[in-house]
Amino acid sequence: MTWNWDMLTQYDALVDIAIAAGIFLLFLIFRKIFTKYIFALLMKLGKKAPGDIFPYILSAFEKPVRWLFIIIGIYVSAGYFPYLEQTNPLFLDIIRSSVVFIIGWGLFNLSSSSSQFFYRVEERFNIDIDDLLIPFLSKALRFVIVAISISIIAQEFDYDVGGFVAGLGLGGLAFALAAKDAIGNLFGGIVIITEKPFTIGDWIKTDSVEGTVEDITFRSTRVRTFADALVTVPNATLANESIINWSEMGKRQITFDLRLTYDTPRDKVERVVEQIDLLLKNHSGIDQETIFVKFNEYRENGLNIFLYFFTKTTAWGEYLKVREEINLSIMEILENEGVSIALPARRLYMEQQDDEHGDEPGPPVRQEP
Repeated sequence: MTWNWDMLTQYDALVDIAIAAGIFLLFLIFRKIFTKYIFALLMKLGKKAPGDIFPYILSAFEKPVRWLFIIIGIYVSAGYFPYLEQTNPLFLDIIRSSVVFIIGWGLFNLSSSSSQFFYRVEERFNIDIDDLLIPFLSKALRFVIVAISISIIAQEFDYDVGGFVAGLGLGGLAFALAAKDAIGNLFGGIVIITEKPFTIGDWIKTDSVEGTVEDITFRSTRVRTFADALVTVPNATLANESIINWSEMGKRQITFDLRLTYDTPRDKVERVVEQIDLLLKNHSGIDQETIFVKFNEYRENGLNIFLYFFTKTTAWGEYLKVREEINLSIMEILENEGVSIALPARRLYMEQQDDEHGDEPGPPVRQEP
């Protein structure tokens, strides 16, 4: 009688194990059907829907939902499995933590592609979101999702999250002192991103570097110099320096002095000034808002004509081309008028040795450089 009872008990246990395995196998089949048919159908419907947000959500939760079928299958199978109680506290904590992990996983995947989401929001609602701010929002969102998921899972296992946070507060001062440079660079990056003194592709000049901005992160900014070298500058340094953003120029300045010799007649000086002024006012590459060509002062070695104007272009190559055209045209004007440019001159007094009269200064000798 005892032997038959044991056999019956073993038989019931085998049946329960078979039922549990069958239920788990059934959920694996559901998982396969969902992946192959239902998810593909939802993606097709999502692509036809207005906007691109729904396909992003489906893509982010595809793999987490696959694992959700497995977790649900394990939970349901545990109700028939003879060697595991479905109401076991540790088992329930693991199941609930797994569900939280899967939800956090999906949200993390969604936040990883949140840059595209923010761009879509910017286009749809006509909101001006800075391109540098979007990666920051995406990274901050991922950090929040991870922190919340870890805290919820820790609470499921009765871990005192409040004590952990308090412990972080006690060590916060030492950590801040050890990482003050990193924190300074982080806040410098936030200042650069929020105040936007420059952006990627701008030509900037600071006390540390001059060149084109190639990348901006929360720790540093990479600038390509005109010697084609890549310079990485900590954001804390840039945030405390004066920044000249040459790319924000609407036009580019040209100013110089043109010096004529003192033997130039007055009428020729007037004609030179008039012709240069007319040249600038009729040149297509010169901005017409501000043009000054004036005979402004007498210098030690000549008559000074002051030129002050702007080119319409700010591009370096085009600017040099316009400046060259102006210089060649001015040279032609001077040649036509028979006017010479004054050169710096100086007088040297040479001493001559005389046995009878001692040292006496010799005649001045004029030298031209």
